[in-house]
Amino acid sequence: MNAVTKTEAPRPSLIATMAQKFNMDPRAFESTVRSTVMPSQHTNEQFAALMMVAKEYDLNPLTKEIYAFPAKGGGIVPVVSIDGWVNLVNSHPACDGFEFEFEHADSKLVSCTCKMYRKDRSRPVTVTEYLAECKRNTDPWKMEHRMLRHKAMIQAARYAFGFSGIYDEDEGSKIAEMRDVTPPPQPPKPPVPPSAPVEAETQITLDGEIIDHVAEGIDADQPDDGEEFDANAFFEALEADLAQASTVEDVEEAWTARDALSVFDGDEQNQAIALAIKKRRLKAIGG
Repeated sequence: MNAVTKTEAPRPSLIATMAQKFNMDPRAFESTVRSTVMPSQHTNEQFAALMMVAKEYDLNPLTKEIYAFPAKGGGIVPVVSIDGWVNLVNSHPACDGFEFEFEHADSKLVSCTCKMYRKDRSRPVTVTEYLAECKRNTDPWKMEHRMLRHKAMIQAARYAFGFSGIYDEDEGSKIAEMRDVTPPPQPPKPPVPPSAPVEAETQITLDGEIIDHVAEGIDADQPDDGEEFDANAFFEALEADLAQASTVEDVEEAWTARDALSVFDGDEQNQAIALAIKKRRLKAIGG
């Protein structure tokens, strides 16, 4: 009896998936997004990172719900506009509304409090933002009440729903102004001269199976130091693993196996993307 080989259809690329959502040709979608929400000087990796964040939070880059803010010394900061934040909150299945309260002293604005309600909690998340701590010397802040309301709403959304790895416009500009203190890349090391071939030790098991062992001190599976880590491939693999999970325990097992937080140790943005992938799967299975 001949065995039937099952082949899986190739997974569509990130750009193709997002382009399909907006009924656009992938090349036209990529060209449009690059020219409207990305700085003139950017890398393919930066573009892919922004698109991954947009996909995980279901934000529309074409309407600038999310865009890239250029950072000093290169790099980008993923910025979510107030329209994007409102979309994040209103589209969350647990959202049960929000309300604001302003405080004044001598007819001058002092603070704004936002109460964010969730359907699965008996008490609201309450956040107060103070004008003296938030106001910046920019044109938008001439409308103090509106801007402070935005700040209170965004902070309450973070506390209520755990949004991470994304920033508002004020935060994005502050981060972009920070000086990059990352050490310059070191020149590549000279190639290591080839060593003498190591003979494998042969061990025969009780059932006659032959197993070859590499001599101690040689890691046959160790990747080449010059090999570049592909974060997008890691995220796709993580998403594929979690897609097979049908229970909370299965999700945790797949998450632990990939160990994304250790893989992206020190990289808060990619850690946030990985956590968003996990949260989305937990939400899908009702976890």
